[in-house]
Amino acid sequence: MRLSGGFWGRLQETNAHATLRHCLEWMERLGWIANFDRVADGDTGGPRPGWQFSDSELYKLVEALAWEYGRTGEAWANETLEALTGRIAAAQDDDGYLNTCFGHGGQAGRYTDLSSGHELYCTGHLLQAAVARVRTVGEDKLVDVARRAADHVCREFGPEGRQGVCGHPEIELGLAELGRALGEARYTEQAGRFVERRGRGTLEPVALLDSSYFQDDLPVREAEVWRGHAVRALYLAAGAVDVAVDTGDDELLGAVRRQWDRSVERRTYLTGGMGSRHQDEGFGEDWELPPDRAYCETCAGIASVMVSWRLHLATGEVRYADLMERTFYNVIAASPGEDGRAFFYANPLHQRTAAADVRPGEVNPRAEGGVRAPWFDVSCCPTNLARTLASWQAYAASVEGDTLSLLQYASGEVRAALAGGELALRVATGYPYDGAVRIEVVDAPPRSGLRLRVPHWAHGATLSDGSGDRGVEPGWAEVRGPLEPGSVITLDLPVHPRLTWPDERIDAVRGCVAVERGPLVLCAESVDLPPGLSLDELRLDTARAPRAEADGAAVWVSSAPAGPGAPGGLPYRPAAPPGGPAPARHEVRLVPYHRWARRGGSAMRVFLPTV
Repeated sequence: MRLSGGFWGRLQETNAHATLRHCLEWMERLGWIANFDRVADGDTGGPRPGWQFSDSELYKLVEALAWEYGRTGEAWANETLEALTGRIAAAQDDDGYLNTCFGHGGQAGRYTDLSSGHELYCTGHLLQAAVARVRTVGEDKLVDVARRAADHVCREFGPEGRQGVCGHPEIELGLAELGRALGEARYTEQAGRFVERRGRGTLEPVALLDSSYFQDDLPVREAEVWRGHAVRALYLAAGAVDVAVDTGDDELLGAVRRQWDRSVERRTYLTGGMGSRHQDEGFGEDWELPPDRAYCETCAGIASVMVSWRLHLATGEVRYADLMERTFYNVIAASPGEDGRAFFYANPLHQRTAAADVRPGEVNPRAEGGVRAPWFDVSCCPTNLARTLASWQAYAASVEGDTLSLLQYASGEVRAALAGGELALRVATGYPYDGAVRIEVVDAPPRSGLRLRVPHWAHGATLSDGSGDRGVEPGWAEVRGPLEPGSVITLDLPVHPRLTWPDERIDAVRGCVAVERGPLVLCAESVDLPPGLSLDELRLDTARAPRAEADGAAVWVSSAPAGPGAPGGLPYRPAAPPGGPAPARHEVRLVPYHRWARRGGSAMRVFLPTV
């Protein structure tokens, strides 16, 4: 699939021309890439720049470059990838071990800190980078480096080797994906061993965090819900799905599906964001979803998409693609700034005060703050975004037999190898702001089929195909009649604003309501309020339907400034007596959440109290 403009096409181009170079510049500047040169030169006795997992950031960038070269054929992407591969390969030990923080002169020994060392985590990202290369170019030097590293892991942690697991899941994903890409069953088997070893309490606790932080408290097959560090939990789930599918393990697949069900129902934000606790970047308990303390790490959003994508491919169920869309538009798209050189790490749903604590041109120590920053002390999100946006088209469609399913909507051309030949489509849409999706059949083999995802919110959608116009319900809309070159299919999705009420068990937003428009969550920003009015004073009038305005909505609100608190200075007071002056009424503009704080620091909230 090749995108042509539109929402995701523009993000891809910004990623290609700004974010990839931005990440490379920062890692060169900070010495993270030079760590590989020091290992190659035998000069590891001095201080080492970066956290112990900084190698993984280079691997994610290399993966992004591989996808980008496969997408566009741009020479810079390939030349940069090959140059970085040379520096990575030079640091690899003779037995395949590859890490710049452990195992060399003046450093701690190999695998001496499985809880926090992240050696296998880094290796997993190296393997995923190699998979991107296999998928787009074929086997080359990078793939050879990854194969040697995977062979080392299989020897070191195989049945007769070390019985431990990495504190941060990722090696499971890397091994399973590389095993599939290269047809190497040993890698899949080793991924399965790591999945089965998890939850046995073998990892040393870190600070005040217990074993659930690592998902080492319960075996994957026994867990009912995701808990602990959100990115870790989701990477582990994605790896478990890969192992389950490739080994035919229905029980393991069923366990992850069960965890998805409860976690999405009770531990996921309206934006699709996951992680409600700052102290461990992790999941809270059921219904613990405070908007102002939402962590919703960008990397957790990316990992959520990775899990849901795999579950869709394993089951064909539409609900997984629905969550992918929600997370794409309201977490992943929210992180990068318009120039592709600043990012959100955390994605709260309520910013109480306009923030201005970003350090332009410097490493920012805080992951939260309400302002997109160019780089972080732990800067996992920019490189994760880079690889995700470079490969976005891979998530947009799936094939089963002679049927193509469109999962996400974007303008461009789609070519799919079906059982009977190649199906080629041309898609034109202004989605998500316009709900019309026009699909022209360019080429089609006999007996080819097409089905379109109708999102769960799209009640009243209509489909025009060879059988005429008809209403379609949320779920899959099957295109009827033969697909013939020149034929046109049009799906119309209602993207008007709507009110969305939270489950009453979410204490933090009881009595509040949110506004959505199509797949977009909307928010109120302080910069759009009349002078003298604050977000804390807004009360949304639910008797008046929100009105579409530009790419957002307009809503009627009342404002009733709070009086003084009760005696003693407490922020509580008796209920106001009946009567008194009527509250002022205003029409307030809501904007897509993914665009918040792009006009400077602002206060913001998604859920608004009601009148």
